[in-house]
Amino acid sequence: MNRKEFSSILRNELRDLPKNEIEEIVYDFEEHFTIGLESGKSEEEISKELGDPKKIAKSYKVSAFIKEAKNNPSTTNIVKAVLATMAIGFFNLVFILGPFVGLIGIIIGLFGASMGVFIGGIAMILGPIMNTFIEIVSIPSINPIACMFFGISMSCFGILFTILNVYISKLLYEGTVRYLKWNVDIIKK
Repeated sequence: MNRKEFSSILRNELRDLPKNEIEEIVYDFEEHFTIGLESGKSEEEISKELGDPKKIAKSYKVSAFIKEAKNNPSTTNIVKAVLATMAIGFFNLVFILGPFVGLIGIIIGLFGASMGVFIGGIAMILGPIMNTFIEIVSIPSINPIACMFFGISMSCFGILFTILNVYISKLLYEGTVRYLKWNVDIIKK
């Protein structure tokens, strides 16, 4: 593959990136060709040394998605970064998708548990109030005031648990971005 074909394929594969980044990346590879030609190598030899332009473009795209996820935290950006990193190879499919899906499951479970505790607390607050109007269950040994205070404390614990889950989610998000960046750095080397 000659210099023109290499640059054309690289430019085409990088089309999703901002134009200034594309120009910068292509310019860097043009420099490799210039230096290689000055040292007596052919364009075909230089392109072989540089590697497949499609793979090069993929690694740059992955880096761009990870950078976007780091700078603009959102669920969409982290999913794009994970999917782009998985596209680099089968190894990543196994070692990124599994833990990522597991972490998402844990986060959803923790939020579900915190909501369950909060709703249980509300039910304990409303139970004695509703029981005075409609006698649903008659349990004389439970003090209604104690039940209401226990419900308030459960609801507060549910709120605190939700706040803790938000901080845990942020930490996992940042950890995922760091892991993806580390993974791409290893693949580039």
